[in-house]
Amino acid sequence: MIDAKLLLLLLLVTALVMLLFFAFAGPSPDRARTRRLAAIRGRHGESAINQIEARMRKAIASRVPERTNLLVALIPNPETLGKRLVMTGRKWTLAQYMTVCALLGTVIMGLMLLRGFSFLPTLFVSLAAGLGIPHYVVGRLIMRRVNRFTSNFPDALDLLVRGLRSGLPVSETMNVVSAEIPGPVGEEFKLITERVKIGKSMDQSLQETAQRLGTPEFKFFCITLAIQRETGGNLAETLSNLGSVLRQRAQMKLKIRAMSSESKASAYIIGALPFLVFGLISWINFEYMSPFYTGDPAGLFGLSLMQMIGIGGMCWMGTGVFIMAKMINFEI
Repeated sequence: MIDAKLLLLLLLVTALVMLLFFAFAGPSPDRARTRRLAAIRGRHGESAINQIEARMRKAIASRVPERTNLLVALIPNPETLGKRLVMTGRKWTLAQYMTVCALLGTVIMGLMLLRGFSFLPTLFVSLAAGLGIPHYVVGRLIMRRVNRFTSNFPDALDLLVRGLRSGLPVSETMNVVSAEIPGPVGEEFKLITERVKIGKSMDQSLQETAQRLGTPEFKFFCITLAIQRETGGNLAETLSNLGSVLRQRAQMKLKIRAMSSESKASAYIIGALPFLVFGLISWINFEYMSPFYTGDPAGLFGLSLMQMIGIGGMCWMGTGVFIMAKMINFEI
């Protein structure tokens, strides 16, 4: 008789292989052949409509859209997730992100089932880990890139000031900044200059970058350029003052971070220690913690007394961590 855990593990591995196949499978050969035949007929057609359709198909084919697969179709708001992936500065796609989530959740579920955990807690933990860990990693990458942009942005403003004082226009100075300043600042200014070259206005290019970055420093820069364009004045002097203000703002942030570092460390330790101890005890001695995972059919909503106490404790811990986080976070 086949063990139920082994059968469930085999089903999970089969599902994982199918997900990987759908994620990385190429287009259908029959559909590709049909598209090529239609393109040939369109190119060699005599009517103007066929020529226009051929040009439209060529323009659409020159783009590289992301393949929609089963995992991407499960995302409730793919535009927001795609924006977050773009903010990381990495060339990650939605299909790759969802494949990593499915792979991570499946591996954690298989390990927990082999260790002896029951199915329902294993399902919840694997779903939380598979969706939460990649979301946390993406958030950390976004924060790291934004911090690098903020730290190098005053240097870019100084370079803009020197270019303007030497007689260069704003577009040329931005091109110099994109070539001279490394990291996210150069990349974002390069995107701005490329948008201007293809026909977009300076305001539209700046607003798209400001929406993607979401930093107050770059919004100050956009507002400064908009006001100077409407009212006139010495743009070099205005940008020089803005660079000084941004440096003072960065110094104030560093002072606040140094003063609140001890409180943040205490909050992290106090908030994470109970959950770490609970997880380690469950992994080392599962029999000791098994009453927490086995519900009582006669209890409230099928929960045992220990489960209700654990849920109440987690709620109180979450409230305490939320209050400590609000006490040590300061807006500048």
